[in-house]
Amino acid sequence: MRIAIISDIHGNFTALQAVLADIKLQNIDQIICLGDTVTLGPQPKEVLNALRELNCIFIKGNHDAAILDPERADEFEITEYLIPDLYWCRERLTKDDLSFIDSFQDSHEIVLPNGVTVLFFHGSPLSFIDIIQATTAPKLLDKYFDAQKATVFIGGHSHVQMYRRYGDKLILNSGSVGNAFEFAYSSGTPPTLLPWAEYMIIGQSGDSLDVDLRRVYFDTAELLERVAESGLPGTAWWLRQYQLHE
Repeated sequence: MRIAIISDIHGNFTALQAVLADIKLQNIDQIICLGDTVTLGPQPKEVLNALRELNCIFIKGNHDAAILDPERADEFEITEYLIPDLYWCRERLTKDDLSFIDSFQDSHEIVLPNGVTVLFFHGSPLSFIDIIQATTAPKLLDKYFDAQKATVFIGGHSHVQMYRRYGDKLILNSGSVGNAFEFAYSSGTPPTLLPWAEYMIIGQSGDSLDVDLRRVYFDTAELLERVAESGLPGTAWWLRQYQLHE
């Protein structure tokens, strides 16, 4: 049983292609997408078309909720300077596209063959706007996880990969396919992106749970070309990315 977890693609089709190519080599039984699929990047339609073909389980993220109801973007904690990109993306999607996004689940639970229960979500089991990081206080972790029967928890949203044990619980973050952050986001400060895509594979091997946090490099120059020709409101921010890592 091997499961690939992708999250936070954010309209970066170039990065998604690189990750899907890597997944094809990994003998995967199931793909689970933890949300934030189409907004911010230059190719929302291409991303959504590729995702439709995956026979994937989809979890709804805060950006997915915002693309469905942009008037409530602030409620979904979409930063103000990203609102123009949100509307730009929505204009490029059809009613069928939006219906597809609306079908995404709030969370998904599976039981591995060895009896271990794994819960998948975007932010936390309680909300897609919660952020769980390596420094999140134990009191908050109790709030998020004490009522859950699972012992393995996998989320996205923070754009930073994580492997954290908390008591008998294992808390994982698959990172971001399309917007891997250099550091955890600080409110009001636009993040700096790293020049690779991130995803995760989990698998059962006998009585062991294997966790593989993966980093896949992609063609950042190609992505920036797509950005430059897109008319995306956030073009200037994108074009500043990756410069320190060339």
